[in-house]
Amino acid sequence: MPLLRFSRRDWAALIEQLGARGRGERESGAFLLGRRRGRRRRVVHVAYFDDLEPEALGGGVHLTYAGYAQLWSLCEHLQLQVLGDVHSHPSAYVDQSPTDRENPLVARAGHVALIVPHLGQKAVHGVDVGVHEYLGEAGWRACPPATRGKALRIGRLS
Repeated sequence: MPLLRFSRRDWAALIEQLGARGRGERESGAFLLGRRRGRRRRVVHVAYFDDLEPEALGGGVHLTYAGYAQLWSLCEHLQLQVLGDVHSHPSAYVDQSPTDRENPLVARAGHVALIVPHLGQKAVHGVDVGVHEYLGEAGWRACPPATRGKALRIGRLS
């Protein structure tokens, strides 16, 4: 069962925006919003960190209370939940950094963190993306490269 689902169009737009917002010079990211139906989680809206908090992108990603307040207000307005987050890394390395592991953006079991390679400057397929699920006190579970395409479904959503 996939952890997150995207339409091809929404996925392409997400990667394009991550690349544009980071300008090939810095990490960028977003929260992935949608609705949970059991284990089925389809992303229907993206809330970019720098839209929530203009100063959020400064090399790495840093959100303060102000950014989270904007996020929770948006979720309430759209009646959606935060399913996960995505951020870019400068190289092909899509494992979590120690900072990523120690600071989940939403510390809720089931939250999914995606890491996109090359600052989103190249085409990105599901198998290229780091897929990490937060397990609560047990920490994180990373999807092995061989299962990334199954954990992250891009395309047909049925």
